[in-house]
Amino acid sequence: MLEAFLVSTGVVALAEMGDKTQLLALLLAGRYRRPVPIILGIAIATLLNHAIAGAFGSWLATLVGPGVLRWLLAASFAGMGAWMLFPDGPSDFEGSKRLGVFATSTLAFFLVEFGDKTQIATVALAANYASLAAVVAGTTLGMLIANAPVVYAGEALLRRLPMKILQRVAAAAFVALGALALLA
Repeated sequence: MLEAFLVSTGVVALAEMGDKTQLLALLLAGRYRRPVPIILGIAIATLLNHAIAGAFGSWLATLVGPGVLRWLLAASFAGMGAWMLFPDGPSDFEGSKRLGVFATSTLAFFLVEFGDKTQIATVALAANYASLAAVVAGTTLGMLIANAPVVYAGEALLRRLPMKILQRVAAAAFVALGALALLA
């Protein structure tokens, strides 16, 4: 259970580097300048979104045998590694002034996460680990680790981080996870 939590946290924190949700966090922070409701919105949206993805991954694990699952996991992690080398662009969702800070942040993050690499990683992690709760808690924490500093530090932080290096490290980590899935 601890392994599932720690791996899930690390995978999502790495996958989020340079992701469109970091750009969304920056946009929301710049627009509203209220970090607490933005971060709470990120947490709730991620928890809901990744619970759905994790449940799908757990269900998928019951459908296929361990050999097929191992190859699916290896391929998905290798694909994630390749995907990491192509940074996302800014999100088209800028939020609504009528919803308020918390609701806008929650809705925006929930929608932007559908089909995102961290949601796909959550499916793969939940298929790999027996503890759905540990995976969802870990992926949610990973999302917060990656996005909360962006909300607080904003643009100054993003200018100082070597995003290309972070993306390459994350890509290598995903490829390594794919190789480990084959060896397990």
